[in-house]
Amino acid sequence: MSGPNVWHGAGRRIFMNEVGMRDGLQMEQAFVPTEDKIALVNALSQAGLSKIEVTAFVSPKAIPALRDGEIVMRGIERRPGTVYTALVPNVRGAERAIDAHTDELNLVMSVSETHNLCNLRMQRSQSFEALKQVIATAQQAATPVNVSLSCCFGCPMEGDVPQAEVLAWVQRFADLGVQGITLCDTTGMAYPSQVHEMVKAFKSRWSALGLTLHFHNTRGMALANVLASIDAGADRFDASMGGLGGCPYAPGASGNACTEEIVHALQLMGYDSGVDLARMLSAARALPALIGHETPSQIVKAGTCWDLHQPPADFAEIKQRALTKA
Repeated sequence: MSGPNVWHGAGRRIFMNEVGMRDGLQMEQAFVPTEDKIALVNALSQAGLSKIEVTAFVSPKAIPALRDGEIVMRGIERRPGTVYTALVPNVRGAERAIDAHTDELNLVMSVSETHNLCNLRMQRSQSFEALKQVIATAQQAATPVNVSLSCCFGCPMEGDVPQAEVLAWVQRFADLGVQGITLCDTTGMAYPSQVHEMVKAFKSRWSALGLTLHFHNTRGMALANVLASIDAGADRFDASMGGLGGCPYAPGASGNACTEEIVHALQLMGYDSGVDLARMLSAARALPALIGHETPSQIVKAGTCWDLHQPPADFAEIKQRALTKA
């Protein structure tokens, strides 16, 4: 049985997590100045995002675009009600993030062996053992942990990933006491019926474990997958301002689900995302000048459904001619 009618939000609360500052900017060639990153995070906070992935505490050689992680995390204005999270790959990254007063640590590994080797240069078992140490470090500091599992809906090199395999990895991390799991459609292979089944299976097994869905719009199905997730009982989603992001191991892959597009759609359908769409759009419209190119966001290009336009200058004449023919 599905929950409330997905087509009528009726004020139902949906929580939006902004990942563009990390998942988006790490893919950009241009280095966004530190002060501009801080200003963007502050603007996103004012827009009312539930969670913002501010940066990653990784080697500057690995992700030079985020080499200023500590400065950014320490420099932002903290809005009550917003969780400020960061990606960390190892114990050293966790220690840096905790020292910078990060609210939550986000850990990443893939449920696909091939993708994990390509992306992290480790087997899945090796990643798991390394992340166990990170989780222990976070628990000693009383810092919550979320684990993002990549390729949950398919691997661009292996193909289908069995649902049972995904859920087995969820169980391993649940047993370690993490606070949340993100099921990631890393390369945009997810489709609505598959997503619906996965979310239902997750919710039936782990009612108390936080669930986030992370979709890419590579094949144009991000919004459809969000709605399928909501219908199956999910209420928290990652998305990226401007639709920034991608994956180097998926040829042709586009960015993440676009935050302002998802918020716009949900608002039209009567959901409460907690996001001020005007403020969100203002932040998204600042991106092209910072990264040196346009973003995929259709809402930035076309405006919202409430942005009406004036009729042609000769509309009165057009109307008069029509009335004359009547």
